Order: sequence, then C-alpha cells, then structure tokens
Amino acid sequence: MPYVFLGLAITSEVLGTSLLKATQGFTRLWPTVTCLAAYAGSFLALSVALARGMQVGVGYAVWSGLGTTLIVVIGALFLHEPVTAAKALGVTLVIAGVVVLNLGGAH
Repeated sequence: MPYVFLGLAITSEVLGTSLLKATQGFTRLWPTVTCLAAYAGSFLALSVALARGMQVGVGYAVWSGLGTTLIVVIGALFLHEPVTAAKALGVTLVIAGVVVLNLGGAH
C-alpha cells in the first residue's frame, strides 16, 4: 500500500512541476493555485507512504528520481526541450541510483 501513495506523490509532484512555467512566476492565479495544490498533495501522499512503513531514503529516492525522469520526458515531448547526451546520461544515472537504493533497502 505505501507504493500506491508513493505513486500518487510522484504524479502530483510531476503535475506541480509541469505547471511551474504556466504560473509565470506565480503571477497567474489558477496555474499557481493548481501548482501549489499539486505540491501539497505530493507531500501529503509521500508522508502517508512513509508513515505506512516505507523507508525514508528509499521513498525519497524513488519520488525524486522518477519525478525528475518524468519531467525530463515531459519537457522533451511537450515543451520541446532538447535531449542531449548529458541529459540522457544524467537520467540514466538517476534511475540506476534509485534501483541500487531499492536493492540495498530490501530485507
């Protein structure tokens, strides 16, 4: 069950981050309200995942790593941001780090 809440946390965080540009420096009301609500929902869901037994290091690594990876993909697909070799290597290293932390956190 903690992974369901972690999935919700990642989804909410990615939504909030995706909306940051639309807020135009937090000067547009509805994108700002939605962005902040998404971040609040993300932290709430992450805290529930941790309260239900997920290790903090593993939970945070998966949350931040998958969130970062998804934002890079969204940036490339929808915001037309370039995917450079350095970016691809960085995302690969983030994913590898999350996998290693999960393997090391197993009982």
